[in-house]
Amino acid sequence: MFGLDESLASLSTGATFGVVCVIAVALGLRHATDPDHLTAVTTLVAGGGGRGTRGARRLGLTWGAGHATTLMLFGVPIVLSAAYLPDGAQSVAEAAVGVVIVVLAVRLLRRWRAGQLGAAPARSGRQAYGIGLLHGMGGSAGVGVLLLAPLANHVEALVALGLFATFTAVSMALASSTFGFVLSRPAIASRYLAVVPVIGAASLAFGAWYALEALSAVI
Repeated sequence: MFGLDESLASLSTGATFGVVCVIAVALGLRHATDPDHLTAVTTLVAGGGGRGTRGARRLGLTWGAGHATTLMLFGVPIVLSAAYLPDGAQSVAEAAVGVVIVVLAVRLLRRWRAGQLGAAPARSGRQAYGIGLLHGMGGSAGVGVLLLAPLANHVEALVALGLFATFTAVSMALASSTFGFVLSRPAIASRYLAVVPVIGAASLAFGAWYALEALSAVI
């Protein structure tokens, strides 16, 4: 985002392994601030029925675990055999992420209109994990390439990748916890039903734009 990942990853060139590990942690913690991640997690939490900090944290951590799983699945081949995901495939994955955000936004708006937001959570842990799996196929692979490219030692590269993936999940949990905490504040909770359609509409617009931008790179 805004070249920050590239700037952080560039610090790993020629650095000691300890410094590389610190950079991997920093990249992971920053990763949740990407607009697509924030939009997806915010929409999930807003429609989850449980607006408290604990429930939001659990949902974000589960989503982040799925995201981290995909990072490892794509990152290990990069480390072991320099098998990179083709640019076209990455763009399609990014478009799929946009579609997922649109679906989440539409579901949130439908639950709001039907008065179901106080009912059972809209997404189970398994569903949140699956959404995280798909989301990890997007631009996250590019961040991993930036981090791992300077590392010739496979063991060190795998450790760095594991740190990046783990702290990506941690950052998602922190982001969702923060949002859940905000929603549970009395001043916000009393206006919750008025806030939800704004969140849904903004997420819907962002998801559509995100998918179209990704597809334009393929067409």
